[in-house]
Amino acid sequence: MSAVDDLFGVRGQVALVTGGASGLGHAFASILADAGATVVVADWDSGGLEQAVADLGSAGGTVAGTQLDVSDAGAVHQAVDAIVATYGRIDIAFANAGVARGRPPLLPEGWLDEMSMTDYNALIDVNLHGVVYTVQAAAKHMKRARSGSIVTTASTAGLRNDPYTPYSYAIAKAGVVNFTKQAAHDLARWGVRVNAIAPGPFKTNLGSANRAANANANAANGATPTGARNEDMWKAVIPLGRMGEPAEIRGLALLLASSAGSFMTGGVYPIDGGALLQGPSLPPAD
Repeated sequence: MSAVDDLFGVRGQVALVTGGASGLGHAFASILADAGATVVVADWDSGGLEQAVADLGSAGGTVAGTQLDVSDAGAVHQAVDAIVATYGRIDIAFANAGVARGRPPLLPEGWLDEMSMTDYNALIDVNLHGVVYTVQAAAKHMKRARSGSIVTTASTAGLRNDPYTPYSYAIAKAGVVNFTKQAAHDLARWGVRVNAIAPGPFKTNLGSANRAANANANAANGATPTGARNEDMWKAVIPLGRMGEPAEIRGLALLLASSAGSFMTGGVYPIDGGALLQGPSLPPAD
C-alpha cells in the first residue's frame, strides 16, 4: 500500500451513510467502499436501497443496507446500535439524509406569509432533527472508542439567504452548520471529529426537485420551463458555469472521513463551483 493509500484509506473501518441510496449519499457511500470501508447504507426508500447495495457491492465494496426514517429518533439509535452489535464498531458516520419539501420564495406559496407549515415541519424533522439524531447515536459509541469521524451534510443555503430554496431548507441547513460546530467542540475531548460539507447546486434528486420548482418560477415569469433553461439559470450564479456532478464530492468526503483530515474538526466546507462568490437575486415584486 502506498503512502497516499495509507493516508486516505479507511480499510477495516465501519461507516454509516444515511440517505445513501441516491445522490450525494450514494457518492459518499461509493468512495468509502472504494477506499476499503465496510459501509452500511441507510435510506427510507427500500427499492432504492436494495439497488444501491447491489450496485456498490458489484463494484467490489463491502456494503449492507438498512431501511431507516431518520426523523424517528428511536429508530436511528436502534440502527446505529445494531451496526455496532454486528461489526463491533462504528468509525465513520455521514449524517446526510435529506428531503425537498415546500416551494422557494421565487414562487407564491413559498413567500414567507404563504408557506405551508406542514411542509416546513416535515422538512425540519428530516433535514435537521435527523442529523441531530444520527450524530447523537454515533457519538455515543465513538466516545467510548475515543475516535471517529462524523460528517454532516449542510448546504450553501445554510450559509446565506437563498431564494432558490424553501425557508425550511435554509433554516434546517443553517441549524446543521451551527450544530456541527457545537458537536465538534463537545466531542473533541474524546478524539471524535465533526465536520460539515456544504454543497451548492448538484445534479441530484433534491437538485432535480429544486430545478422543477425553478422551472415553474421561470414559467410564472414568462420563461419556457425547460431543463436547458434551468441549467442556464444556475450557470448565471455559479462562476464555474455549471452544476456539480455527485462524483465531484467524493474527494472532500474521503478527506474528512480518513486520517488525511485528522486535524480537521468543526469546519464547514463549501463545494459549490464558486456559487458563494455571488448571490442569486429575486425578481421584482408585482
